[in-house]
Amino acid sequence: MSSDVQPGGEFQHLQLKDRVYEYLRRGIINGDFKVGTALREVDISTSLNVSKTPVREAFVRLQKDRFVELIPYRGAIVAGYTRRDLREVYEVRELVEGRCAARAAESRNDELYEALQRNVRETRKAIDEGKIDEVISLFENFDRLIYSQCDNKWMNDIINDLEGHQRRIGRLTVDIPGRIEHSLEEHERIWTAIVRQDAAAAEKHMRAHVRSVMGDQLENFVGDEQNS
Repeated sequence: MSSDVQPGGEFQHLQLKDRVYEYLRRGIINGDFKVGTALREVDISTSLNVSKTPVREAFVRLQKDRFVELIPYRGAIVAGYTRRDLREVYEVRELVEGRCAARAAESRNDELYEALQRNVRETRKAIDEGKIDEVISLFENFDRLIYSQCDNKWMNDIINDLEGHQRRIGRLTVDIPGRIEHSLEEHERIWTAIVRQDAAAAEKHMRAHVRSVMGDQLENFVGDEQNS
């Protein structure tokens, strides 16, 4: 059984069915399971040393989350994104993240300001040293810091629903020339506006950042053109 799934692993506090689900979900988000990969019940259950039942239950949940498609006789296929998928996700992100950035500027939270400054500084260092995995992690943490200021329970539900797709889609931008550097520059503008407690500017810069990432991703899109 995978060390992540077995008792004593990372997901040890979860029930077995939840451990299998989280293991597969994380693998899809991190790119361990590529788009189009067939995840067959028998193969997964054997590799994880579990019965087929928790694997089957995980597949159903992952389909509901839009991470896999269940196809008869083929099992669960790791789902990709269409142009329309990307546009719709980024449209929601622009609204939600813009508001969260404004709220962060209004928070007067010195610990948040220091954490954002440290994040930007460490990201610059990681880029200069070519540590791409660290850059990705820092970008994701920047988003989490912004989201942490959201005090709207309805918006938090949207954030939770999008979180996995946001991380997965964000990783697709890494190979776009210049995108990492542009994102850092945009993060710096967002952070500066937040520290100045300028909510309007923070929201404006955050929304511009989301549109910028979307534009680069759609321009470099390779995938299913259906519903584009």
